[in-house]
Amino acid sequence: MGKAADLSKFDRGQIVMVRRLGTSITETARLVGCSRFAVVSIHTKWINDSDTSSRRQGVGRPRVIKEKGCRRLSRLIKQNRRQTVAHLTA
Repeated sequence: MGKAADLSKFDRGQIVMVRRLGTSITETARLVGCSRFAVVSIHTKWINDSDTSSRRQGVGRPRVIKEKGCRRLSRLIKQNRRQTVAHLTA
């Protein structure tokens, strides 16, 4: 079971505005089409930080080889498939 996708900025803004109008958590979740937990966490984040942005964009370890380096490495491998790893890194 994978993670659910992040809510769009529009959906997060809807949650904040609907909650400010006094709608209940359950009703807000039904209107936006998300979980009650998402409504609570986004509204709490907005109250505390005045920000609703998602922080999941920059997760994970940075790549060791960038896209350009990956293309270069595959080109070198295709030129001579019998090279060893030590030869390629040199």
